[in-house]
Amino acid sequence: MDSQETECHDRLTGVLNARAAMQQLGDWQAGTDPGQVAPIHAMLLSLKRFSAVNLAYGKASGDRALVEIAGRISAFARAEFDREWLVARITGSTFLIAAMEASSRERWQWLAEELALDIARPLASMEAPAPVRLWPRMALLRAVAGESPERMITRLGEALESGRHNPGKRFCWVDGTRSLPDRSASQLEADLIAALGRDEIAIVYQPQFCTKTGAMVGAEALARWEHPTLGRIGAGAMLAIAERADHIGQLSRHIVRKGLLGARDWPLHLNISLNVTSADLATRDFAEVLADAASQAGIAPERITLEITEQALVIELDRSAQRLQALADRGMQIVLDDFGAGFCNFRYLTMLPLTGLKLDRSMIENLGEDSRDLAVLRGIVAMAQALDLSVVAEGVETESQRAIVGAEGCVKWQGFLGARPMSADELASFMGD
Repeated sequence: MDSQETECHDRLTGVLNARAAMQQLGDWQAGTDPGQVAPIHAMLLSLKRFSAVNLAYGKASGDRALVEIAGRISAFARAEFDREWLVARITGSTFLIAAMEASSRERWQWLAEELALDIARPLASMEAPAPVRLWPRMALLRAVAGESPERMITRLGEALESGRHNPGKRFCWVDGTRSLPDRSASQLEADLIAALGRDEIAIVYQPQFCTKTGAMVGAEALARWEHPTLGRIGAGAMLAIAERADHIGQLSRHIVRKGLLGARDWPLHLNISLNVTSADLATRDFAEVLADAASQAGIAPERITLEITEQALVIELDRSAQRLQALADRGMQIVLDDFGAGFCNFRYLTMLPLTGLKLDRSMIENLGEDSRDLAVLRGIVAMAQALDLSVVAEGVETESQRAIVGAEGCVKWQGFLGARPMSADELASFMGD
């Protein structure tokens, strides 16, 4: 086991360690009704020739790359899975992703393919004369009856090792069956364009709550697409498909407009949070488009919070700062999302017109169990307060976590403890309860 691991988390990347991952898998199995097989799906991901990165750029650069990759995997999982999931660093450059939800083989392999494409994007954390990319190899598994967590990970590792002898084979299933043919990228892109035309992209909302009063203060708008064969596709993968089809601008505008229209009848004290992509920031008239959409929905700019991740800022930071300033000048709030996940460039805190930080769920899940996690939270809140930034906690799932983030100075929180993402109609009922 890696010497840099804490009791539950890998100290370098912040994701679970191998022991904690096996414990979680075991808990999922124990919570399944007798005679039933837990609907666990897992994939083991290994970065090919990662040692070459350490040799070429030094261990410090390699560590930053691992942190960035862990952040990408966690962000992908958060976007694609509504139920329970985990991300863990097993050893070195090998990561485990698992979800406790039913899935077809076709969907699970497609998720692996999309995740592989996301991981293979150039690494922002690497200072090199040419873009550095890491190409993963992946083994996939569907849990079977009577299989221990240790055996699951062992079988995944054996499948990965056997795949090394076939350089052209990026994905393999541990049961020995052949991988499904890669789904035609052009067909999936066509499916998305057609779904946009038929208004099949849905918006769900996850409520946010005040830590002092417990009252609902707003909600985050999230995009979902129910593909007829692949099932639910989250916003991250959907935007990646749209980018390959050169339709990302159309999709982003659709999500913004539909998200705002769904909030038009909310009480005036509730805010709506929208996610901003790198494609949005690359669009010259994005501020005008967003302002127009807000006007049509009858929502004041002051009620809109824009959440932007580090991944959307890695290129042309100066331009991003200018575009965000134009939105801030209209009264919108700007929050740096997923803070604490992946490689963090603290220049963002001084260059961008931020009003707040939104903590990644990995910063929250071990509070109350590890004193170092609490110390990190206190340090972040103190830094934010010194910069006049508010702090929002994401991924709150227990009363203990909620109490801690409130006591330590987070002003808002969201997570399954309060509510899962829901449709506009469900949210209206939720607010009326």
